Amino acid sequence: MKKRQRVKKNEDFQKVFKKGKSFANRQFVVYFLPKEGQTELRIGLSVSKKLGNAVTRNQIKRYIRQSIHELKDELNPNMDYVIIARHPAATMDFHEVKQGLQHVLRIAKVLKKA
Repeated sequence: MKKRQRVKKNEDFQKVFKKGKSFANRQFVVYFLPKEGQTELRIGLSVSKKLGNAVTRNQIKRYIRQSIHELKDELNPNMDYVIIARHPAATMDFHEVKQGLQHVLRIAKVLKKA
């Protein structure tokens, strides 16, 4: 995932939290906010230190990024997404992470395909 496809600034995170909508399941919370005139989706990740050491947190982030990369054709491109990992995500493998993300994105009705 390229740097221009990431939400990095605190003010961008705060906009998505305050003005966007949120949906959750046991593993993830997803906030999303439509952005006019944006050509590609942007992802922001938040993994708390409570979930484990740096190795564990970075692994969770890699799994989430790869899952989003595989799902990006089904996602609406003119949106900012912020994904927060919850505690069960620390013990999940890649396929479980991808399933959990698909589930919460289906709940949020942001996936184009069923």
